[in-house]
Amino acid sequence: MRSDEMLSRAKRVIPGGVNSPVRAFGGVGGTPKFIARAEGAYIEDVEGNRYIDLVSSWGAIIHGHAYPPVVEAVTHAVAQGSSYGAPTMAEVELAEMICERVPGMDMVRLVSSGTEATMHAVRLARGVTGRDKLIKMDGCYHGAHDAVLVKAGSGVATFALPGSPGVPDVVAANTVVVPFNDLTSIEAAFQDHPEQIAAVLFEPVCGNMGCVMPKDGYLEGLRALCDQYGALLICDEVMTGFRVGYGGAQGHYGVHADLTCLGKVVGGGFPLAAFGGRAEYMKHLAPVGNVYQAGTLSGNPVAVAAGLAAMGDLTPDSYERLNAIGERLEEMLAPTLAEYGCSMTRLGGMFTIFFRSTEPTCFEEVSACNMTRFSAYFWEALRAGVYLPPSQYEAVFLQLGLTDEDVERVGSVLCQAVASACA
Repeated sequence: MRSDEMLSRAKRVIPGGVNSPVRAFGGVGGTPKFIARAEGAYIEDVEGNRYIDLVSSWGAIIHGHAYPPVVEAVTHAVAQGSSYGAPTMAEVELAEMICERVPGMDMVRLVSSGTEATMHAVRLARGVTGRDKLIKMDGCYHGAHDAVLVKAGSGVATFALPGSPGVPDVVAANTVVVPFNDLTSIEAAFQDHPEQIAAVLFEPVCGNMGCVMPKDGYLEGLRALCDQYGALLICDEVMTGFRVGYGGAQGHYGVHADLTCLGKVVGGGFPLAAFGGRAEYMKHLAPVGNVYQAGTLSGNPVAVAAGLAAMGDLTPDSYERLNAIGERLEEMLAPTLAEYGCSMTRLGGMFTIFFRSTEPTCFEEVSACNMTRFSAYFWEALRAGVYLPPSQYEAVFLQLGLTDEDVERVGSVLCQAVASACA
């Protein structure tokens, strides 16, 4: 069966034929590719076409697909049993590894998805502070739970949906939305809701409105405002954690949150995520404290094995290699982007080419990009064998499976795709 035939069959039993909206290619049109297999930096669709993969399971894959140490680890783990519903020593080892690498993290709780991580972190912040309101940034996506599905980016923006259909008004009313990179708006929100803000939830580098970078002083300003008004600072590093550096974005920028949410890379391509932070806050969680959080598959032994294998092979040298790949692509792309009035942002192993002349600093500016040109760019790259995220609102994720030859090919293809789209 071809991808179009599979999509038709899927639509009869799955809404839109996909199990996550951005997979539907709504931002670029056309039929999504159904994938049959993947190895290293390549994926192969059901028609047998091979592509260099720059989606990388939306950032979860960093070593390359079917990475032998991960395959070996999970094969051994699943042979011992797929799930126990009881503690294991491997969970402790992974927790220790995470706490050692993330600045300011004393304790961590493992969960199964980034959505769970941010949901429980918000609940914990509310339980610790006794306050209800949450500040988030316009266009930042923190998962698919009610408190944060308000003016979210990614699929919501791609499909031009309201921010919170199905979310009760009383829940949405407790989420205060401000522009990214705007400290004045955050301070105004604190002043408008005195002693009501439990936390500020932020991405240090945005990933679901494309790769949007923080302005100088912005992250430090968030930390200072939370300290001033008695709110917790929650850093969503589901994308950036162990993707942009050994200590994540917080390690790179030197700004420490009270709570941090992790996912994707930490699970080695398996369903695993985490949230953690300062012990004084984490000890409010059950069974030690009274803020409840639980999950049957939390700390699943197979996912933990994958996480240990993937994380164990990430060293400072790994990030030097990933950064070198990104630098080479920037070098190759710069003349073409300047010629055709496009811009590019990058940190470590994630980047975005924007179809606007200057780098965007907030969701409103990303939304002003030329989406028609982006769609043409996406399809031109795909025809040439490079698989990109199918939305201007998504970041590209590099992986260590890319060879020097792959990097040169990607740079050449993307230059040609930009030129063709803007011609």
